[in-house]
Amino acid sequence: MTSPVVILIVEALAVYFLVLWAHSLRHRFGPVHFYALMGGLTAVMSWVTDAGMRVEISGVYFNVGSTVFYTALLLGVFVIYVFDGPRTTRILISTVIGVSIMVPLIAMVLHLQDTLLSGGTIQDVPVPSLRINTASVVTTLIDLIFLAIVWEALGKPGLRMKLGLRTFLTLLGVMWLDVLLFTTFAFAGTEGYWAIMKGTLISRFFISVAAFPMLYIYIQMQSRRKDVTLENRPVLSILKQIADITEELHSAHEEIERRKQAEAALKKALSEVKTLRGFLPICSGCKKIRDDQGYWQLIEQYLSEHSDAEFSHGMCPGCLRKYYPEDAG
Repeated sequence: MTSPVVILIVEALAVYFLVLWAHSLRHRFGPVHFYALMGGLTAVMSWVTDAGMRVEISGVYFNVGSTVFYTALLLGVFVIYVFDGPRTTRILISTVIGVSIMVPLIAMVLHLQDTLLSGGTIQDVPVPSLRINTASVVTTLIDLIFLAIVWEALGKPGLRMKLGLRTFLTLLGVMWLDVLLFTTFAFAGTEGYWAIMKGTLISRFFISVAAFPMLYIYIQMQSRRKDVTLENRPVLSILKQIADITEELHSAHEEIERRKQAEAALKKALSEVKTLRGFLPICSGCKKIRDDQGYWQLIEQYLSEHSDAEFSHGMCPGCLRKYYPEDAG
């Protein structure tokens, strides 16, 4: 009889191969199909976890969703961060977390619908656990950020760490961190907590050992491509770029508001002003202006007809002394 552990590892390696193969096709078809695959794996992981599928070996529990599918998601984020950078990784992280949230919500809606219509529950759709799914979303976000940070920290030139050791330690570190966080958030206080913790830690170690050669060979093959380079990024580059994008969006919003205000001011000015252009014939004696028909008009009459200006009468100090010397005093 085949060992359940062997079956889990073979299943995991098969899914890993699918993930790496899909990622290798991004140069030919773009990354969209890779995002679709990762979203699908996230949905399967969520469904399998809610269904409670796990294997027990000598009192130790191995969660199928966590052992097979979630580790495949970590592997996918690993390679896309290494080769495609933080921006692409953020899209993938958003995809994984978005699907992780949507799948249990859809399951809850389906169960509610069936309850309202028939008074029963859908047997083929597992009932989602709010605690487990919340733990999954929170842990996923922490895991993926941790992966990026550790990869860059271990790749600092001063450490002179070999690529193989750097790859294995990053892979094992993020897998074990996931076990500690997810198992604690999801199962702490339950009867099988320590058994799940122990089993998952053991399975993640063997999974890391089994997956490492495949991952290392893939990284080596991809790094030899002329259009691919392994960059040495700052340790907090993924967090820094998240902050940079937030700042860019804020700056863009402010710039849009400034442009709207400037446009409104310009429209207001244009609505209030008529511009007179060209030469205006003006009498040097009486200061009348000759219009296009050859008639002479007072300057205020001409401006009233050819602009939006309005006149109010007053008297300058010179004219006041000339015409009303008694008032000029």
